[in-house]
Amino acid sequence: MRAVITGASGFLGAHLARTLKDRGVEVRAADRSRGPALDDVDVEFVEIDVLDPASLRAAFEGQDRVFHLAAIISIVGDPTGEVWRVNVHGPRNAATVAFECGGGRFVHCSSVHSFDLERCGPSLDESGPPTTHPDAPAYDRSKRAGEEAVRLVVQKGLDAVVVNPTGIIGPDDRGPSRMGETVLQFMTRKIPVGITGQFDFVDVRDVVEGLIAAGDRGRTGENYLLSGSRLSIRELGMLVERYSGVPVPPLSIPLRLVTPLAPLVMQIEQRTKKPIFTPDALHALKYSPVVSHYRAATELGYRSRPIHETVRDTVAWFESN
Repeated sequence: MRAVITGASGFLGAHLARTLKDRGVEVRAADRSRGPALDDVDVEFVEIDVLDPASLRAAFEGQDRVFHLAAIISIVGDPTGEVWRVNVHGPRNAATVAFECGGGRFVHCSSVHSFDLERCGPSLDESGPPTTHPDAPAYDRSKRAGEEAVRLVVQKGLDAVVVNPTGIIGPDDRGPSRMGETVLQFMTRKIPVGITGQFDFVDVRDVVEGLIAAGDRGRTGENYLLSGSRLSIRELGMLVERYSGVPVPPLSIPLRLVTPLAPLVMQIEQRTKKPIFTPDALHALKYSPVVSHYRAATELGYRSRPIHETVRDTVAWFESN
């Protein structure tokens, strides 16, 4: 089988490329540039811009499967409009070109944030409400709109399936990713206090298996939530402490006290480093339902490993790299 991966230089994309290659798939890695995450992966690389259909057509020609992972993850809104362009027009272009090229199944990687976490109630499955409210974070709205753009092409005959992972975390995180950055900040004592609130974290290796299974067995037009374990930020920090030996901050501040200060903190942090506890990030921690992966488990055979294994392997990789 021949498969192309957009966003292949990213955390998830490189893991997917490596796994497919190990299983005998002929992989074409596509991204704006070849990043260090692909340094040890022997794959063909092609340069693309998801806003340029011609570059996508050159990458998709002759492929049996398209994994569309290219996206911009943002917890700081969309001040330039790039998040919306890449996360909405990108999937539209990729799905359209894949359909025109006859490139077999199209697997679109969306996000749990395409569901309205504030309005879904205490639990979430694939029947949950979409993120369309104008006050929702820009990233969340862009991921839902990107899905809808793909569905318009499905109506024309594209064989596509959508997966919705939660917060992806794991080893071999060379970026590092947003979640990896949080683990690193715990390991280097750059998080002086904890905050309350929870989120669902899933191992990058389990998401890769979910993506592959969705390509093999998913039903056309369906969503599949790929979740892992729901933890508070303090619980995540305690797992990092267990495997790194670095003490977790002893103090945790309630979200209701932190939220009003988030815009000011973000302005200060942006001058020196990537902010973590932004208004968008706190929104995700405040509205964090139990995310069911029952459909993925029953239809795709999806499983998620214990979160302590994920944190253990993540800490070990950061320590050795």
